[in-house]
Amino acid sequence: MQPTPSAASSNSAGGSGEGNEGGASAQRGRASLPTSNLLLRILGLIFIDAVAFYFAYILLGQGQTAVAVILFIVTAIVNWIFIDDRVYPWRWFTPGLLLMLLMVVYPLIFTLYTSLTNYSDGHLLTKEQVLSQLESQYFQPENAVSYTWTAYRNNDGTFYLAFKDPQNNYLAGNEQDGLKPLQVTGDLPATLKDSGGKEYQKLESAQTLQYLGTLTKMQLKSGDKLVRVTGLGRASESVQKYVFDPATEKLTDQQANIVYTPVRGTFTAPDGKTLSPGYSVVVGPENYFRVLTDDNIRGPFLSVFIWNLVFALLSVLFTFAVGLGMAMILNDKALPLKGVWRSLIVIPYAIPAVISTIVWVGLLNPNYGQFSGLIANIFGSSPAWFSDGFWAKVGILLINTWLGYPYMMLICLGALQSIPSDMYEAADIDGASPMLQFRSLTLPLLLVAIAPLLIGSFAFNFNNFGAIEAYNRGGPPIPGAATPAGQTDILLSYTFRLAFSAGQGADYGLASAIGLFIFVLVASLTAFNFRFTRRLENLT
Repeated sequence: MQPTPSAASSNSAGGSGEGNEGGASAQRGRASLPTSNLLLRILGLIFIDAVAFYFAYILLGQGQTAVAVILFIVTAIVNWIFIDDRVYPWRWFTPGLLLMLLMVVYPLIFTLYTSLTNYSDGHLLTKEQVLSQLESQYFQPENAVSYTWTAYRNNDGTFYLAFKDPQNNYLAGNEQDGLKPLQVTGDLPATLKDSGGKEYQKLESAQTLQYLGTLTKMQLKSGDKLVRVTGLGRASESVQKYVFDPATEKLTDQQANIVYTPVRGTFTAPDGKTLSPGYSVVVGPENYFRVLTDDNIRGPFLSVFIWNLVFALLSVLFTFAVGLGMAMILNDKALPLKGVWRSLIVIPYAIPAVISTIVWVGLLNPNYGQFSGLIANIFGSSPAWFSDGFWAKVGILLINTWLGYPYMMLICLGALQSIPSDMYEAADIDGASPMLQFRSLTLPLLLVAIAPLLIGSFAFNFNNFGAIEAYNRGGPPIPGAATPAGQTDILLSYTFRLAFSAGQGADYGLASAIGLFIFVLVASLTAFNFRFTRRLENLT
């Protein structure tokens, strides 16, 4: 039966009403969702802004105005991106970009700046800090008058000192008012008043001792005289030892009558005498020239660089050879207990590298190491794994091969299993020997899959600081080297020793220059890796 027009219209109206109500509720849901999202965004931005302002306040207090301004600008950009919906896609990129700026760009810029300075032991402070230290030094001239003193203190914590010279003449005052003659007959009174009428109470001996550290920092002037507290109850006329002239940038030693001129961040006298400490200044590309021209640095640097290349290449070669051999054995269908063998072979990869290296150091110990003892029992003596440069390098390569071959075995095993078996069947039919099949079939197809991983492994071993440091800390030393370089040091460990070696001083500027050299090498390897990977993709 067909519905009547009135019923149909009624149903239609009812359906339309329900649809309108559903649409309205959906619109209300869509309207409420952006509001809640906006509220969450605002709360998150408030937290970010609070953290940013806190760090900016610290930076401004340390005089890092430029960094604080950059922080303000970056924070403002982040607020704009997360509030304005017109730049919505940038919200997905912002966290990654900020982390890249914080973890990559800023350290790189700071390292570049440091490499252009003489920042090192003896030049760690700013010029203002050095001048503050030097200008705080005083000396007593030959005819200096000695005083005894008595301390007074006000309720607000300010001090007032009364000085008596050998002729029983009194001077009294503080740093604000200076020293003025004090008319006293007999002993000093219990209270004294300054020029403003403020009253000070005399301190007992125990109280004076309590505030002695503060009192010795006071410098009181009477005309051209400067009186300083030199000890408990003792004071003397003093003269500032070093006076700096901002117009000529020269520092005068008033005691020895010597004028010092700043040379590369060090105040230097005409006869070559220098003052310590110095301060950090920009010296331009001098650190890079030192690496290229200074024989004391160039010789060890070239030795370390050549060994670094050899170490990375041989580590990749040995781990790949052993890993591929293990993978080919495990890929044999006739091998029983494959799961057991795979579990045993992968054990070195599962143990932290530092722990494995330390265990191997114990095994190679010439006195009680089991491995060295076994070699000594067979050949009569064991190699000097730590004191001889050649055998130390052999030991590191041995340990690195042990640590790296399970990784190569895993990737080679996966690549071998991806090669179609019908290729080998066709090669057998053609009469190709197993060696010819490996050289002409297995190895080329394997390299197509794992060549980028080999390049990545080379880059990793090029900066494998952990293995070098845990084995022998880069030793033994290079004979005659003027820098703290060892025969097994790689560039990264050599840079670390230049920057933080307490025995021969820290040279952060030179270390930063070498660090940038390492960065360029690793960046070049990464670019080559990307290009080589793209070529292999086009080949396949």
